[in-house]
Amino acid sequence: MRLLVIDGNSIANRAFYGIKLLTTKDGRYTNAIFGFLNIMNSLLRECEPDEVAVAFDLKHPTFRHEMYDGYKGTRHAMPDELAQQMPILKELLTDLGYRQVSAKGWEADDILGTLAAACEARRDDCFLATGDRDSLQLVSETTTVLLATSAMGRSKTETMDLDAIHEKYGIEPKQLIEVKSLMGDTSDNIPGVKGIGEKTAMTLVKNFGTLDSVYDHLDSPIIKPRQRENLLACREDAYLSHTLGTIRTDAPIDTAEGAYKVTEGNKPAAVRLMQELEIQTLITRFGLDGIVPEQDPDTLPEVDAAIASLPAEPSGHYLVAARPAVLGKKSAVVQPEAWYAVQDTTVYPLSEEELVSLLDDPKVTLDVFDSAPLYARAMAAGSWGSSIVWDGKLAAYLLDASASHYLLTTLATSYHARSAFSCEEYPDAGFLADLFARMKAEITENGEDELYNNIEFPLAQVLADMTRTGILVDREGIEAFGVQLRQELDQVLTRIEMEAGTSDFNPNSPKQLGTLLFDTMGLPHGKKTKNGWSTDAETLEKLRDIPLVEDILQYRACQKLNSTYVEGLLKVIGEDGRIHTRFNQTEARTGRLSSDNPNLQNIPIRTEMGSKLRAYFVAKPGCVLVDADYSQIELRILAHVTGDAHMQEAFLSGADIHRSTAAKIYNIRPEDVTPRLRSSAKAINFGIMYGKGAYSLSKDIGVSVKEAEAFLQTYLATFPNIDGYMEKTIADARQCGYVSTLFGRRRALPELNSNNHNIRASGERMARNTPIQGTAADVIKLAMVRVWRRLRDEKMESRLILTVHDELIVEAPEAEAEKAAQILREEMEGCVHYAVPLSTDVHTGKNWLEAH
Repeated sequence: MRLLVIDGNSIANRAFYGIKLLTTKDGRYTNAIFGFLNIMNSLLRECEPDEVAVAFDLKHPTFRHEMYDGYKGTRHAMPDELAQQMPILKELLTDLGYRQVSAKGWEADDILGTLAAACEARRDDCFLATGDRDSLQLVSETTTVLLATSAMGRSKTETMDLDAIHEKYGIEPKQLIEVKSLMGDTSDNIPGVKGIGEKTAMTLVKNFGTLDSVYDHLDSPIIKPRQRENLLACREDAYLSHTLGTIRTDAPIDTAEGAYKVTEGNKPAAVRLMQELEIQTLITRFGLDGIVPEQDPDTLPEVDAAIASLPAEPSGHYLVAARPAVLGKKSAVVQPEAWYAVQDTTVYPLSEEELVSLLDDPKVTLDVFDSAPLYARAMAAGSWGSSIVWDGKLAAYLLDASASHYLLTTLATSYHARSAFSCEEYPDAGFLADLFARMKAEITENGEDELYNNIEFPLAQVLADMTRTGILVDREGIEAFGVQLRQELDQVLTRIEMEAGTSDFNPNSPKQLGTLLFDTMGLPHGKKTKNGWSTDAETLEKLRDIPLVEDILQYRACQKLNSTYVEGLLKVIGEDGRIHTRFNQTEARTGRLSSDNPNLQNIPIRTEMGSKLRAYFVAKPGCVLVDADYSQIELRILAHVTGDAHMQEAFLSGADIHRSTAAKIYNIRPEDVTPRLRSSAKAINFGIMYGKGAYSLSKDIGVSVKEAEAFLQTYLATFPNIDGYMEKTIADARQCGYVSTLFGRRRALPELNSNNHNIRASGERMARNTPIQGTAADVIKLAMVRVWRRLRDEKMESRLILTVHDELIVEAPEAEAEKAAQILREEMEGCVHYAVPLSTDVHTGKNWLEAH
């Protein structure tokens, strides 16, 4: 028999601090639960136990506290964010069928010790999963400790058996108690002997074996005079520490074989709770796919719905969604995606033809879940999806941008949606009406109707059309660029091998590169990782003046361009010669768009060679690309929301904002501002929105931290409105739990109330940045909707084909280019009216590089 015993508090604590703070849509913390169950799942796979026990401490003094008032007296209270998760974790473990064990007056360590001793008596294998090294004293021929540790910021499990203890410490496991009795333990506030640390304690135990023997040999020359004095003075503390540090093996718990067999539990309740906690991926990891979640008593289905054929002439309002595909182990589709419509309590399975005809039926309106694939189907058939009037997935994103996914089943649970009927084939169908109604009500309650109706919902149709249209690329040009890059790579590699003095040198090996640069050449190094010296871009940039390092950086840049962009782009060119990137509307927490297959948001622009890629995105014959880019939109929004008179005046007069900022800070004329001062002002203008401190700023502008701190303080004193706005934004967000853009888009920030300084600081940075960056994202989205509609309504052939951050690109016939440029400028600059005007740079060209 094999028993796995999990130290519940220890592993939960590790999980809590090892994973960033996660919350559900309604603000419940989940990171400790998610991390604990992931660790547990890994342990189950690794150990394959016959039984599992999860030991927890109780909120009650133990016999050790009664013995010594100071026991664990230096420990901080459990953070509220973790404490709130513990009862939910225990409930979930019970539902999954895992037995928990606690004992009043005893610690979880003693439970681990008692179960390990019981296994040893039966000669059964026992695995103890914990992050507490005290448990190493329990290692034996039958007991192995799976020690949760961290290395280089990553969690790992260290298997500690007898051999590992002997190799690491050179003593027997039980002798670790003797070591602790001498050196004490600051984390548990165990006193030990004054002046004796770990090294001395280990030496004494290796020589004398036990605490008793140490005191029997106080006259030994091995013990130094000062140590002898401390041992004599702290004899009582030493023996107290021995008792406090010894894990007991007689806790009053059930130790019978079979007592911790995993039971059936309540799997439907577990699935429902996981859905409520929005940790959907764990349902699959624990093998719970296919289990119908337990129904809320208030959402009991009434009757099975009759699945009928769609009426010959459908009319009225329908709810449309898809039963998700179920994938096999090798991603083979076992059950394909199947679309269905709901009208009242009737479910209509939809064939592809029925679905397409429904999407543009003037007698029909559709509330749908996930409009993107439906617009794609409609446009492929030559229509627009005009029947779609609302999208639940976009609503879910707007209401909780932090969610990792948006699934109907999960949303129905988290919103406690009532089921009007049950339908075995389409189990989500009965929830749609109530779920959609609750989401619409919450959008209205949050004041986000205008944001949803004028921006997010219409944008889905715009993005679908942009994906369908795509952007033409010069395949031959990309292939030739690839040849050029590979030639460059060969030449750079030859130089690198000459400079390294060997043809066996691999520039892609961080370990070889670190050894060469920092051990062999003795160059200034940075941090050290488990694989050797760090050779990341930041480290190498500081050494760019070294010819070898310059060549390494060039090699990396060329390799990245070739593999990610040249080879990557060639794989996704469609039969029409165009690339049809997919725009993601429900991913970025700030409201920004992203794209994939390929990701065109990251096409390089900062380097000369990287920017050449844009030359291969071209207009079709007879057309040009019209490129419009907002000029400093985030700074303009900052000037508007802070009401800073100087920044507003600079934008209103058309002055160089960074030169103007530097002149104001240093009280000099704008014409006297040097390039270095302007560069510093630019760094802080943008850095202030991201909460950058003196350290980050010093790296950006190449000065000492002290100089950067002085510059930062001068800036804040010069622009008090900006500092005041940022502080008020953080304070307001801490009070209400979220920040908002000027359009009312919300982002929840539970991090602001964390007891952990790093998590709280991260929340403050997001509070500073999100209202500015999010508002800029809202503006560009609104501009996209307006530009697309103008082009359509004025029956132009020009098409909006691409957006990258603050940039819009239209492919226009040469005869329409001037009008397309005018529409871009008018709609982008006129979609909002702020204290300072929005400004766009508009250019045309035969390719993207020429037009930018």
